[in-house]
Amino acid sequence: MNTPRIALVTGANQGLGRALVEGLAARLGADDLVLLTGRSEQRVTDAAREVAQLPATRAQVRGRVLDVTDAAAIGRLADELQGQYGGVDVVISNAVARLLPDESQSERADEVIDVSNTATHAVLRSFGPVLRPGGRLLVVASSLGTLGHLDPRVGRLFDGANLDQVEYAVESWRTAVHNRTAQEAGWPRWLNIPSKVAQVAAVRALAAERRERDLATDTLIASVCPGMVDTATSRPWFSDFSDAQSPSDAARAVLDVVFAEHVDPVLYGELIRFGKAVDWHSGAPLTEQDRLIKP
Repeated sequence: MNTPRIALVTGANQGLGRALVEGLAARLGADDLVLLTGRSEQRVTDAAREVAQLPATRAQVRGRVLDVTDAAAIGRLADELQGQYGGVDVVISNAVARLLPDESQSERADEVIDVSNTATHAVLRSFGPVLRPGGRLLVVASSLGTLGHLDPRVGRLFDGANLDQVEYAVESWRTAVHNRTAQEAGWPRWLNIPSKVAQVAAVRALAAERRERDLATDTLIASVCPGMVDTATSRPWFSDFSDAQSPSDAARAVLDVVFAEHVDPVLYGELIRFGKAVDWHSGAPLTEQDRLIKP
């Protein structure tokens, strides 16, 4: 008898996260379990029930309240799944804080950093040790998360950094935002850029520690860019949406990484976009978003 597979998606009651749960539930088997998580008990309960009732759903789907800004709660969930099931097979970290151009970047900085970065660090630290051989641990990031989008003065903090150093760089950025010295130090005004770079850097840091043994067991740790997704979060920031996808379409590229028959060593630890690794040192500073930003 095959061991049931356990999958977890954070930030999963709507948008891309919900689409990822739907895709996992359709591709996994009847004995497998998909955990749909979010902060609102009602939304999580409703979303899990709705996904479970979809005609394509094969796996079991359960809702679980999880506030990703609570690192201790993430750790408790990892311990629980380890104790009950012996680990997890798929973890997709997808939580995001919605930030609009007319909202103050400095006033929203803590929430954005806590949801996108502190939570990512907690997921990597807690679920890395309980990821079963052959598993997939993915962080949904962005092609904006490459070093070329940062001033070299701050980009160097993330290049070749271990996870402790990434966390230190993120907290240094947070402090600079609150002290209103961020731009002087070289940090971009738009919070999304350092946040995404730090996510990718954190994944690279953990992957660097585990690469040899993970590749030996066909296990993958990586960040993934699903491409531009047409959501209320992204639409205010970009003028050209000609290539934007629905959440369901965007989820397919992520799920193809999850269900790939074997791990490609070229993709291990990298930022993956449509099946290919994005150059860590690529990118260029953006200016369109700076014109929209309220300090």
